[in-house]
Amino acid sequence: MNQTIRIGLAGFGLSAKVFHLPFWRADGRFEVVRVLQRSGNSAQEVLPEAEIVRDFSGLLADDTDLIVITTPNQTHFEFAKQALLAGKHVVVEKPLCATAAEARELAELADKQGVVLAVYQNRRWDAAPLTAKQLLSDGLLGDIVDCEIRFERYAEGLNQKGWKETGEAGVGLVYDLGSHLADMAVDLFGLPQEIYADVRYQHEGAVSDDNFQMLLYYPDGKKVSLTAGKYMREPLPFMALHGKRGSYVKQNADNQEPLLVAGAVPEGDWNREPEEEWGILHTKTAEGNVIRQRFEGLRGDYGAFYRNLYDVLVNGAGLAVKPQQVAQVLDLLEKAYQSAESKARVKV
Repeated sequence: MNQTIRIGLAGFGLSAKVFHLPFWRADGRFEVVRVLQRSGNSAQEVLPEAEIVRDFSGLLADDTDLIVITTPNQTHFEFAKQALLAGKHVVVEKPLCATAAEARELAELADKQGVVLAVYQNRRWDAAPLTAKQLLSDGLLGDIVDCEIRFERYAEGLNQKGWKETGEAGVGLVYDLGSHLADMAVDLFGLPQEIYADVRYQHEGAVSDDNFQMLLYYPDGKKVSLTAGKYMREPLPFMALHGKRGSYVKQNADNQEPLLVAGAVPEGDWNREPEEEWGILHTKTAEGNVIRQRFEGLRGDYGAFYRNLYDVLVNGAGLAVKPQQVAQVLDLLEKAYQSAESKARVKV
């Protein structure tokens, strides 16, 4: 029989409504029993069976199994620590916290309490990185020499979410999108040997970084470039993967986010990409023929995060996004700032 995982949800903004709730509903083995919403009652309208609480401690009742934290970055560490001390399993939106030291402290606390700490690095399950991992496994590109991954958007002014523009540690584009990009790079290639970064403040009046490039250097000579910015009306391809045998280039990371924002239900073929959105595979076959063609690759699947988490909580499976990996990524982000300040490569 399936066991129901009872959720205490902290925050009811875009992240909760678009990236988490649809997958709990589609799965059916998760139930939201309590929601922290500081003001207003919009959560009650969407989740009429859930209790609305105004303080984080109200989520920690005996009938909750899992606390999911989707509140502003500045609250993540303290909320996660409070939930772990209460003996609850915890999922935290990225970034887990502002420093690798804090991440390791939370991981150690989770181990001590005998509970699970997971970070919602859902972008590992975008179509582009999933397909890249498949191509690497199949050897279709040969030894990789260069990889570029980028999130390029256009925004005329400062972020309307004021907490993202405070200049505090743990906010800004390096933490917002860099945490995704660095996680993809480490998941695909492991930790680099060195990092060089350029971090900029392009919007007028910005005190939180809004543009960056990180260059990761590997012992085998491979270089991975991670880029994000907010003044890109015409973005370059999300991913360009180049090996000694061939290349794979994909314009968009995935189609799940826009579909979810539009209200799509993640069931069946809900996010199958049309052929014009597939990536381009340009390589040499085992028979020696050079091909260049649209390549469908693997379909994105954010639901895989919660399927894995359920198996961890109920069946004792291994966690897909481990806190130790998250700490490594946060260490990379900290070293990116060190590199940007010193204008030099930093050893990892």
